[in-house]
Amino acid sequence: MKPGVGAKLIAPVTGFTVQVPWPGTVSVLPAGLSVEPGGGLTIRTVDGTVVSPVVSLASTGTVTLVPTGPLTNVALAARKEPRIVERVAEVVLMGGAYARGNRTAVSEFNIGCDPEAAQIVFREPWPVTMVGLDLTHQALATPEVVARIVELDTAPARFVADLLEFFAGTYRTLQGFAAPPVHDPCAVAFVIDPEVLTTRRAPLDVELHGELTTGMTVADLRGPEPADCHTRVAVTLDHARFWDLVVDALARLGDP
Repeated sequence: MKPGVGAKLIAPVTGFTVQVPWPGTVSVLPAGLSVEPGGGLTIRTVDGTVVSPVVSLASTGTVTLVPTGPLTNVALAARKEPRIVERVAEVVLMGGAYARGNRTAVSEFNIGCDPEAAQIVFREPWPVTMVGLDLTHQALATPEVVARIVELDTAPARFVADLLEFFAGTYRTLQGFAAPPVHDPCAVAFVIDPEVLTTRRAPLDVELHGELTTGMTVADLRGPEPADCHTRVAVTLDHARFWDLVVDALARLGDP
């Protein structure tokens, strides 16, 4: 394991999903670990080579990044090896919010952990889709959804159902949710099936200096958007379609 990164990028190095265009290549990696699929791909932390396979093996505009934590690694990759930006077709991130936050009144946790990194990622010219709390709070694991998962009666399904039961109590007690929302799967689901949610173009930036607003993702929803606007926010979730996708994925897993 490599230590966290200091200086202006203040959050520890985190794992994220990298999708590259050959079979078996969607991997969610914790920081400091490597994976070597059939193509010989090696992904480590940024100071190892999270950049190298993207730059050397991918064609321009063929890589989709799906960060589901603080954006330190992605920002460092763009700064340490700028050629990575042109290789990326899109960054679909779980984080941020254009209304209320959860880390503070206006800051979502992933962005608030390292707002400097988030600002770098939003300001790079690659397309960015922000799947924030405004969207993920629609992905409620209702009792009907949990019942469908329980009916699968596999080890992974039982594990997910237990997690959702725990989160249900936590969200009900701390935030008043009738059912728990799920967050990271929304970003991954959008990459798999873009019809699972709707988005709209909106200029995005991150507040770094506000006494009460540091870490806020500022989405300009006034419109019309500038012609060169490369950022989008997720707006509406197709709840049934999303949970069909999740339940089908669990069913396909079976009992490993």
